[in-house]
Amino acid sequence: MSLFRKIFGSSNDASDEENQSEYNTPKPSNLPIDDLFTFNFKKNGGKFIYCENLNEVREQFENILEENDWFESEVLCFEPKLYNLLDENKLSYANPTEPKFFFASCENLIADEGSVLFSSNQIKQKKPNELPDNIVILATTSQILESKSDGLRVIKKKYDKDYPTNITTIKYFEKVQEEDFLTYGSCAKNLYLLLLEDL
Repeated sequence: MSLFRKIFGSSNDASDEENQSEYNTPKPSNLPIDDLFTFNFKKNGGKFIYCENLNEVREQFENILEENDWFESEVLCFEPKLYNLLDENKLSYANPTEPKFFFASCENLIADEGSVLFSSNQIKQKKPNELPDNIVILATTSQILESKSDGLRVIKKKYDKDYPTNITTIKYFEKVQEEDFLTYGSCAKNLYLLLLEDL
């Protein structure tokens, strides 16, 4: 393939994508772990925003609020370390009755399936289908791991005594056109990931 086609793609790329399903889409085998996560996350329908510093995180968070008209609305958030960002944007998080979105960090980002791994530290005892349809996640590049088993290993090491419960992943970020046994029971979420560089 020529360099020009690699950069700009070809007119056949769109029709090729339509003819490929999740099962026959070639997975990039020798990508670095962060590129593999980005590839799979976007394939699952997630919106990925890379940030080099905390000022960019604030700016991109405001852009998400503006894009969705979420200013001065209610937010579901269980993590006090994130309240400052909500306060700066006049978002209400104390006992929300109709939250517009869920704002959280995560345990890890799983590269091989492009999913986000949560525990009770972020979502309490809620199931994914009990969370708002819109989710904004703040994570760091050091949280990207290759597989779910790596994520569970890191959780076990990180929480020596107060081991979290309700460990789950969210993988689908847009409604699948045809449900099959792999997607049965999963709920699609409109998910934004603010990924902060920390390596």
